[in-house]
Amino acid sequence: MAGLVRYELDGHVATITYDRPEALNAINAEVRQGLNDAFTRFREEEEAWVGIVTGTGRAFSVGADLRGGGGAAGEFPGTFWEKPTQNSFESGWEIFKPVIAAVNGLCLGYGLTLVTWCDFVIASDRAEFGFPEVRLGVPTIVGAIRLPQRINWQYAMELLLTGERIDAQRAHEIGLVGWVVEHDRLLEEARGLADRLLAAAPLAARTVKEMAVRARSLSDLEAIRFGETMRKVAAATEDAREGGRAFAEGRAPDWQGR
Repeated sequence: MAGLVRYELDGHVATITYDRPEALNAINAEVRQGLNDAFTRFREEEEAWVGIVTGTGRAFSVGADLRGGGGAAGEFPGTFWEKPTQNSFESGWEIFKPVIAAVNGLCLGYGLTLVTWCDFVIASDRAEFGFPEVRLGVPTIVGAIRLPQRINWQYAMELLLTGERIDAQRAHEIGLVGWVVEHDRLLEEARGLADRLLAAAPLAARTVKEMAVRARSLSDLEAIRFGETMRKVAAATEDAREGGRAFAEGRAPDWQGR
């Protein structure tokens, strides 16, 4: 995939890369379209089991390109997957494959909003995080929904309401980042985590992630009933049968994603 967002599949790991380094990977209409295309491909490609998102140059992404319209809905009207919030490019994605954010530098605004959607966050020791919107006179919307769900309320409000930046170590201390690594080892560490995730049966992993996501808006009883239905569906897959055979034979399973 050419353009300002690159998509590369290596084995079962898809890497999606912001590739507009001269603009610190700021998101204009073209980048926004590229991200939608890349994540649609990741969702639909059967061989892609785990995703890594990263950026080129000094930034992961500094957020909306204020000089280029910020990829606003007037320039890019959105797709089905953007509902119900067309103004935020990834707000409606239903992707239940594991996704790792490998944050290589500045991660601000829209860029941080994407990170709060990812399952795992590995940061370079050069990374910085922030929601600067309030200092520009506009609110952070999807970030304000997600961030308090991930970290302590006071830490979330500090980021959202001051517009200040924090470094990678502070982001780790407050639970926004899972791991801080040397800059030159960032993608190596992200790929190492991806390889660990590939040890799981991919359909079982997707079921677990979907259960975790949907259960947040369900009562306990409804969540359990939904989960038991999902369990029956997953137990009927070829991978479930392979898992049982591999356990009985004392060998590593050969997952097929079917």
